[in-house]
Amino acid sequence: MVQAGDVRKLFLQAVFSRGVLSENLAKVLWKKCIEAVKAADEDVEVSYSNDPEIWDEFIESINISLNDLDFEFKSIQDELDGKKLFAMVNRKDDELAQLATDYNGVEITYFKAVVEQIILARNESFSVSSLAALREVSAGKEKINLTKSQAEILLGSFVANSWLLRSKRGRYSLSPRSLLELLPYIKSTYTDDIIECTICHEIVTKGIACKRDNCKARMHYHCFETYRRRHPTCPACSLNWPQNVTDNGLLPVGELAIRDGDDGSRQTRGSPESDSDEEMEDEPSHTQTKSRQTQRSHTAKKTGKSRNVDSEEEPEDKDGTDEEAEDLPPPKQRNTRR
Repeated sequence: MVQAGDVRKLFLQAVFSRGVLSENLAKVLWKKCIEAVKAADEDVEVSYSNDPEIWDEFIESINISLNDLDFEFKSIQDELDGKKLFAMVNRKDDELAQLATDYNGVEITYFKAVVEQIILARNESFSVSSLAALREVSAGKEKINLTKSQAEILLGSFVANSWLLRSKRGRYSLSPRSLLELLPYIKSTYTDDIIECTICHEIVTKGIACKRDNCKARMHYHCFETYRRRHPTCPACSLNWPQNVTDNGLLPVGELAIRDGDDGSRQTRGSPESDSDEEMEDEPSHTQTKSRQTQRSHTAKKTGKSRNVDSEEEPEDKDGTDEEAEDLPPPKQRNTRR
């Protein structure tokens, strides 16, 4: 016998098979599920509505039904355009448990190694090159039982399954799915390395930073646009800000913050020095300028701790320049924060 609760069952089947969904797509699925139930029995008391409150009530009912399974249908705003995205999140103590359905232990270990390099990336770039990602196969203290060819295929799988993003320049960064499903793991493991938006207090891996030395203001692009419409100055230091993200006067957070040489050697937690002795043999060398002392504080804890990442200068190798770097202009120079 068809019941109103069958709408939730159909909706959950559709969501579990898709991963990350836009809010528009999620609402379309909801509407189609209602139509399917009504087609089976038109007397079932259930109807579709564009009212946001009705949608929120439906999401709440979904999550109530998922409580015993340790799942949650959760939303996040896309860091680039601010659009709301939804995904099914595993709330088990092992925050990487959801990866186990698609990957084995060795593959998960490699994924964690790549995520670590993304989060520890210099200059708040929160991204790594293909070479740096492949380096993780043999760069850590414990060698990962993968060939570089296998790792390359695996990276493609991470992107295809929405665990990582790959830019036109071939750089890997965290996807909305990772920021949703792995948030507890990221916050507990990299407490002093992540940065949070001054406005929404969510993790920022793509956005803007105030250019004043020692100012800790960081924002997503969409949060900046909303804030700037009403306020002309930085909320932390009161420096006059430009009207638009693209104007001079702001520093990038994310891939645009990368500088030549930032991928020259891998980073390790708790150490201000990079593991230069573990560089991959085919890693190109670059002239590395002394990077700023990054102050990535966890705003919730307000510990004021910082991670100082200084690199030694290496001889310039003009032939080793990443050919993908030609796609984007060089980012604005960050001021050294002390």
